[in-house]
Amino acid sequence: MSAWRRTIPCLLSSLFWLALFIHPAFSHWPDFRGPLNNGHVPPRPDGALIGLPTRWSETENITWKTPIPLKGWSSPVIWGNRIWLTTATEDGLEMFVLCVDSTTGKILVNRKIFENEAPEPLGNDVNCYASPSPVIEEGRVYVHFGSYGTACLDSETGASLWERRDYPCRHYRGPGSSPFLYKDKLILTFDGVDLQYVVALNKRTGQEIWRADRTTRWTDLDEDGKPKREGDFRKAFCTPIIAEIDGKYQLIAPGSMTVFAYDPDTGQEIWRADDNGFSAACRPVVGNGMGFFSTGQDRGGYLGIRLEDIKGDVTHSHVVWRQQQGMPKRSSPILLDGLLYLANDSGIVSCLDAATGDFLWKERLLGGTTASPVYADGLLYFFDEDGRSILLKPGKTLEVAHENRLDEGVMASPAVDGKALFLRTKTHLYRIETKNGVPGEAQ
Repeated sequence: MSAWRRTIPCLLSSLFWLALFIHPAFSHWPDFRGPLNNGHVPPRPDGALIGLPTRWSETENITWKTPIPLKGWSSPVIWGNRIWLTTATEDGLEMFVLCVDSTTGKILVNRKIFENEAPEPLGNDVNCYASPSPVIEEGRVYVHFGSYGTACLDSETGASLWERRDYPCRHYRGPGSSPFLYKDKLILTFDGVDLQYVVALNKRTGQEIWRADRTTRWTDLDEDGKPKREGDFRKAFCTPIIAEIDGKYQLIAPGSMTVFAYDPDTGQEIWRADDNGFSAACRPVVGNGMGFFSTGQDRGGYLGIRLEDIKGDVTHSHVVWRQQQGMPKRSSPILLDGLLYLANDSGIVSCLDAATGDFLWKERLLGGTTASPVYADGLLYFFDEDGRSILLKPGKTLEVAHENRLDEGVMASPAVDGKALFLRTKTHLYRIETKNGVPGEAQ
């Protein structure tokens, strides 16, 4: 089996989900990076264009625009005609789940799910209390607010099937890691200033299956042996992925200062690579026998790690390249045809050779950027915090295909349902699609 085939990121049910996605009556976006967990919109089996819009504004190609109350950066997830997302009061005292009809934009469920007596202040002006995105499957949607609570809801009614509020973690900068479904498990990561661990719950009951405490070799101690900056260097916001490596499925779950891989069935640590960065939020991507990981702030950047014959501490044996110039800490990348496309926090979009980490091009195209891009119909879709979007043709030279703008900026990653693009701005949820149903074109 080739290295490329061994490292295809997927859920075990990805082929099933892909079949549902391309069926005209069942268009699902179950995870904040889509059915494949990597930002790629699955292609049509006949090779025809999906038909996503390429042009929009407040007056063009907007099917509906629904105000979303309070504040939240969580990305929308979709199953059938229902869109789920979360929101919260700015002080974090109340947390809500919302369900929106994908056809009409009508809010079907607006339910307060958690109340907090004294939520910890966020510590910065970037995050909010509803940043982790839901994950959804047939009949159930899972919402997560970090240590403030996790719940499994009936995806038709919004009624709680189970709730957990007993996993401690001092977020300090607010929660950010999203839940992840694998087989019968809901995977949660808690990387706070005080505690750092990964936990797997039975997705049907909420009961704990395993817990893996991080084994990071911390380098943040002061002369008194205490963590510097109250433990801020120990915080991370990453969401894990599943990849098939060396013939077995592994859970790759980066934390602060270290990339970890675990056995998803037992929680046993398989390998680790130290990097010394912190506060990374980018979700990993894998392909071509390698994995690509943000190392966050400080001495961080991006790592390219060889994912074959990998076990134990691979810091000095499997790290193929490190790139520390202008790398993102929030927006996740797109890997396509051996090239890695990234948008850093200040809006510089770049293309790296995935094999070497070398720049092929980079240009400031956006304002501040948090949302992760998607790839569809031969175009890369990027979004910034000021309402601007850039559509690029992939390749070794920079080519801008389209530019669009909305009134408000985008913090959440987009969702796709058939030919429709769903964008959550800071204040609204949009359904964007061509009025006549003609596919968008990569032109």
